Amino acid sequence: MDGYESWVEKQIREAQERGEFDNLPGAGKPLPGLESEDPDWWVKQLVRREGLDMTGALPPVMALRKEAAGFPESLLDLRTEESVRAVLEDYNRRVKLDRLRPAVGPFPPMLARTVDVDDLVAQWQVLRAEQAEAARQAEAARQADAARSPVSPVAAARGSGSWWLRLLRMVRGH
Repeated sequence: MDGYESWVEKQIREAQERGEFDNLPGAGKPLPGLESEDPDWWVKQLVRREGLDMTGALPPVMALRKEAAGFPESLLDLRTEESVRAVLEDYNRRVKLDRLRPAVGPFPPMLARTVDVDDLVAQWQVLRAEQAEAARQAEAARQADAARSPVSPVAAARGSGSWWLRLLRMVRGH
């Protein structure tokens, strides 16, 4: 058996002879995470490296708490007060449903708090107003830049004339 070399072993040996394993990143350094006593270090490292959202893996009460921590910023893409109220009321309904679960184990169950819908709607309105003001200021700055530009915005968007006029200018050398 010592004289037999499998195809895989042959590929590895040839790659070593060609130097394909020389100067690899991390060569001569210890593997990260081996000093940790946590058996799940590799999962945590994978989640961090890949930027995975692990909300779905959380217990329901923790997912609810995480969702509440994002209010009202997470509601900014909603357009109407009614839709914001609907999301918040749905959240409160899910919190109340979670409280109906039977307690398991010797410890009291963790609870998520309901949110004050009116208070969060008021915060959402303030944030939306700030967002709208920032958008207006950005648009005003863009229009001021366009007004200072010698080229009209329509011509700039069109590329200063139709394609055949640009071609004619190129042919004439202008």
